[in-house]
Amino acid sequence: MKKLNIYITIALMSLLAISCVQPESIEFASSDSEITIDAVGGTRKIRISSDSEWVSVTSQPWITVSPANGRGSVDCKIIIDSALSSEARNGEVLIRNLKTFEEQAIAVTQDGFPYSIVLDEKEVKVADYDIQSKRNFSVTLMTNVDFNVEIPAGVRWLSNKSYEVVLNRGIRPRQVKLDFEWDINTTSEDRPVVVKFVPKGGETLSQQDELTVIQGAADPIEENTRKGDSVALIGLQRTLETLSQWDVSIPMERWSGVKLWEEGQAGYTPDKQGRVKSAQFFIYNTNEDIPFQVKYLTAAEELYFFGNSNTFLKNLHVGEYLTELTQLKRLTIGAHGLIELDENFAKLENLEYLDLGSNNFMKVPEVLTKENFPKLRTLILNANQRSQIYDLSNSTRTDLGGFIEEEEFPVHLLKWGLDTLNLSVNYLHNSLPTFEDDDEIEVYTEEDWAASNDTLPRMLVDRRIKKVMPKTKFFSINLNRMSGELPEWLLYHPMLDYWKPYSFIFPQEGKTKEGGLAGFSNEPANLNYYYDLYTHKNKPTGEEQ
Repeated sequence: MKKLNIYITIALMSLLAISCVQPESIEFASSDSEITIDAVGGTRKIRISSDSEWVSVTSQPWITVSPANGRGSVDCKIIIDSALSSEARNGEVLIRNLKTFEEQAIAVTQDGFPYSIVLDEKEVKVADYDIQSKRNFSVTLMTNVDFNVEIPAGVRWLSNKSYEVVLNRGIRPRQVKLDFEWDINTTSEDRPVVVKFVPKGGETLSQQDELTVIQGAADPIEENTRKGDSVALIGLQRTLETLSQWDVSIPMERWSGVKLWEEGQAGYTPDKQGRVKSAQFFIYNTNEDIPFQVKYLTAAEELYFFGNSNTFLKNLHVGEYLTELTQLKRLTIGAHGLIELDENFAKLENLEYLDLGSNNFMKVPEVLTKENFPKLRTLILNANQRSQIYDLSNSTRTDLGGFIEEEEFPVHLLKWGLDTLNLSVNYLHNSLPTFEDDDEIEVYTEEDWAASNDTLPRMLVDRRIKKVMPKTKFFSINLNRMSGELPEWLLYHPMLDYWKPYSFIFPQEGKTKEGGLAGFSNEPANLNYYYDLYTHKNKPTGEEQ
């Protein structure tokens, strides 16, 4: 029992000794008094030592402390946002002891983003040729400044599409994708070009990359040779993306739509033997000028292009290469999407036949004149409507084609003296000229009547009928929006019956720009009056009439 009391006494004395020892005090402090970070921002760890509650206070919204308050010693994160400018910025974090009101300051310094334009790749190589849908490439750059893309002046084969640099939340570098398009190389040399990116505001850049684009050389085409002709034809088919392709394993003379020069043909010379005399290209898909390979067909007399896809959506030109073929006599560019003929089209002065039907002309091309094409005998300009509009007075569209912008009938075409003039299925919306006050147009004379061997009625001389298109064998203006009176030169024309007027002249369609019904007010019920004058002609009867 005595022993037990001794043990209890010792234990009580030990407890008393422990209770008399004072706890060790924790100094209020932070592990860092200064933080420096780059423009990208990020997180820094600090340790706050305290024996009581504390709270953090930040001077800037771009600095965050987590946790923002606590009790005792705690590991914290200081989170710093990405910089918004090119200049360095400073901030501060205050840690306040809520018991003693002591404060620990942590200075924060962040670098700014330097202005820069940095490419992901600085050199791009492209081929000399590819189909149009594949003639493009993209590059990506990082930038914090808006810029202009500068392609050297005179470089027409390379272009860039529109782009946008969005800097609505400061100038931290953003990724910008640039899309470029390129054209076919028609030369036998590589084409290098350096593209620059120039700040719009004149900022000084810490890094300013440039893009080098190198296009490979084209395979040479032998000029004025049969081999060169065959390579040119294949190149044309490939570039136009024709639906069908020639089998190059068989001789060129067996290619569909291709005719070669042979001895005995009109216009043959020994240097043309075996070369391309004519070629046809059907059903293709292009948004460009006639390809450059066409210029190598220097022996061709006739070329035929017809059937571009979605013609009514296209706005195309012939281009510079086709017009180098000044030896051409017959040319068809139909359903291609043409909207204009450039001035250099006049270089084709030897044309005798020109078919530009089913295109998108708003006006008759100015280059089409007798002076520019003195040998032309056939001109076909029919069906140039982009779409069918019945009532011109109620249409809001301005791109109808069909010569809709011709406020008067294209008189110079009637004065040309062509053998064939086809203007059917357009939007000509005016009346035919009478030529009554036009001194350039002669009237039928006694000499004409005497020389006709009674094939011309005397009435043409007596009524001084104008001698318009005296040599024209085919004339058509049907299915336009024309109105007014038919002039006498047409009603009594020696070729009227041959022109089949009830099919190709008299029928009009829809409503005019003024809202009236299209059609001629004095259209004859039949041609009895005509055959009463031209007694030498066989008057059709019954079903034939």
